Amino acid sequence: MNLRYFILWAATLLAVSAQDFDQAAISSKLDLDKALAEFAQLQQQIADQKIPLAKKLAALEDEIQSKRREAERAQRLRDNRELDLKSLDAEVKARKDEYSYLSSLLGEYVRSFETRIHISEVQRYKSLVDEAKLVSEDVNLEPADKFTRQVEVVKASLARLQESLGGVKFPGAALTPSGVLEQGDFALFGPVALFASSQGEAAGIAELQMGSPEPTVIPIGEGTIPDIQELARTGSGSLPLDATMGNALKIASIEEGFVDHLMKGGPVMIPILLLGATAFLVGLVKYIQISLIHTARPRDLQTILESLRRGDKPAAKAQASGIKGPAGEMLLTAISHSDDERELIEEVLYEKMLHTKPRLERLLPFIALTAACAPLLGLLVTVTGMINTFNLITIFGTGDPKMLSSGISEALITTEYGLKIAIPALLVHALISRKTKGIMAGMEQTAVGFINGIPGKP
Repeated sequence: MNLRYFILWAATLLAVSAQDFDQAAISSKLDLDKALAEFAQLQQQIADQKIPLAKKLAALEDEIQSKRREAERAQRLRDNRELDLKSLDAEVKARKDEYSYLSSLLGEYVRSFETRIHISEVQRYKSLVDEAKLVSEDVNLEPADKFTRQVEVVKASLARLQESLGGVKFPGAALTPSGVLEQGDFALFGPVALFASSQGEAAGIAELQMGSPEPTVIPIGEGTIPDIQELARTGSGSLPLDATMGNALKIASIEEGFVDHLMKGGPVMIPILLLGATAFLVGLVKYIQISLIHTARPRDLQTILESLRRGDKPAAKAQASGIKGPAGEMLLTAISHSDDERELIEEVLYEKMLHTKPRLERLLPFIALTAACAPLLGLLVTVTGMINTFNLITIFGTGDPKMLSSGISEALITTEYGLKIAIPALLVHALISRKTKGIMAGMEQTAVGFINGIPGKP
């Protein structure tokens, strides 16, 4: 039974499945036809839209190419601008360096201009130079204004050069010989400046003097005053001519009197001069003293010996008393001991010469001491002055060489006078020592002659 039902069920199922398959096939075919219709329709739509899209794509590609070209052009422009910017930066740096160089060069020119113009022109260009010197300190001043102020000095120097060819006159102030600052007129001709006071009669050449910031009037003669006044006030007249180009006046300005020269040496000049004066007096006294001393002549000695041979001691003493000085005293002593032994007479005469030598050489060591100490004192002050001068150079710099040379020359004054005293003192000492040795040699010769010629002595 079961098998029969199973077969029946299977047959029924197959019948149903075959019917469903046919229906499914029909449905599938309908779906396929519908899908194919939709696909054809879609293809038609795609075909219809393909050309516009292709055109749009071509337009977009053209636009992209255009944008790329624009981008490349912008990149090139950017690169060119960066290159131009670097070039401009380099040019700006070069201009800044050039500005710094020119500013430094103009500043140096301004400073040198102030030091090279004549002292009488300092007042004339003072305000212009001061403005140009302050540009480096004024941070609010524009570079163009700084250059303008510095260039004004250059223009003024060129104008000054043109004016100096024919001479120029201008007002100003100068120190008169009496030390008063007076207003007047300057007349500048090359390196020579003349000044005539409008407040008095002072007139002469205007020069820079040591220790004065203002020009100083140096008179060159009473006869030239009217010509200088006319020339300075009117710009025309007779021009005094100095063939030495001012050197004669400069030499005359540094000439000084004996007392002024001594005063520059300072307080040490007092002991140096005292030593010199004392040595001179001692030398003079000793020279006179030694010059008055007489030596025994051979004839006098022979006369004394002949008197002793005759046994006439009073005559011999009278002859010895006529010989002034230590030689006569020595002979008197020798005559008094003429009866003694030869050895005793020699000892007495030698003792007399030893006693005479210190008297003759008295105060001579002082002259030698003066000859040695005077230059040493002067050299001490000179070295001290040189040390002070170099200390000032260390602190303040070299400055004006004229000031340094003046200080050094003043420091050398003591050495100068030390040598002036030492050299004559040395010569005087040598002269007096030589005369003293001559007297002692004469006494020794007289003593030997007396001993050898004394009668009755073996």
